[in-house]
Amino acid sequence: MTLLVSVKRTTSVALLALFCMLGAAHQVTAQDPQFSQFYAAPLYINPAMAGATGQARVGLNYRNQWPALEANFTTMSVYGDYFIEDKKSGVGFLLVQDSEGLAGLRSTQLAAQYSYELEITKELGFRPGFQVAGFMRDINFSKLTFGDQFDPLTGTLNGQPTGENLNTGEKTFFVDLSAGGVLFTRKAWLGIAAHHLNRPNQSIIGEESTLPIKYSVHGGFKFKMRSGVTGSGVYMRNTERSISPAFQYRHQGQFDQMDLGVYATLEPMVVGLWYRGIPFKSVNGFINNESIVLLLGFTQIGAKDAINIGYSFDYTISRLGIGSGGAHEFSLAYTFPLRNPRKPPADKLVIPCPDF
Repeated sequence: MTLLVSVKRTTSVALLALFCMLGAAHQVTAQDPQFSQFYAAPLYINPAMAGATGQARVGLNYRNQWPALEANFTTMSVYGDYFIEDKKSGVGFLLVQDSEGLAGLRSTQLAAQYSYELEITKELGFRPGFQVAGFMRDINFSKLTFGDQFDPLTGTLNGQPTGENLNTGEKTFFVDLSAGGVLFTRKAWLGIAAHHLNRPNQSIIGEESTLPIKYSVHGGFKFKMRSGVTGSGVYMRNTERSISPAFQYRHQGQFDQMDLGVYATLEPMVVGLWYRGIPFKSVNGFINNESIVLLLGFTQIGAKDAINIGYSFDYTISRLGIGSGGAHEFSLAYTFPLRNPRKPPADKLVIPCPDF
């Protein structure tokens, strides 16, 4: 009897997980993937960031969340952008893939972005941006186990395929629209973005499950300190010393989340400390504390190019606990010029966002 109850429970849990992830009911909502190093994923948080460095840039991000659990999440993004100086325009592309480990639910996004730089004054600029993306969502049911796959005597898997009638080839494709803007000076910035403006239907099984609009507000300030010095003679150059407090607040459907913390750049080292949660808002009677994030990075800013590498770890402080494995995240970005070297550089504002 105990084994039978256990097997039935396993089947019920699997089916419940499927029901929630496929979005078969109107009440089910979804939450976009998140990056702890959100400013190391600039095109992901706001399409207005396309071309924000005034040069060309390529980068990647990788996140493994809850690696100790079977239902873990892995997210990877690759991006590139370029600022067209004569047109005061930024263009970019973004590829994001997010996978859930329990049932093989996967979402792939390929987006094109455009932004335009408006000079309000010599010290104040504004960049609106727009994004068009194509989404593909699919699922692999073969990663789930059901009651008929367990030996009724030993309770172990019997190695046989399930008799459940599930189509593992289910998939859906939809077009997604997003927009944003960034107001900035040489020391501060404030941005707002809205993703999934057209609220596309994301259901894999043909039901109605609209993707809620994700609203986000992000900003910060860069305090520059006395520059350091590296090298000697003709190889001597100044190195950056700065402290950058920053924040991000997101709202999507029933979900709200906030990131608040600070980056300290002591070139070539970058360190950061972050808090994720909303201590003044409770969820089901519990305070919304999610994690403390620690960052260690490397930055090398040359005369023409720059490279940034970052690693961060999320120490889970929610009820889930550190037994989940927290989250590991890696970022890499390379910025380089593509402009005509004979053309004198324009005196333009650059968004002073931290590189991590």
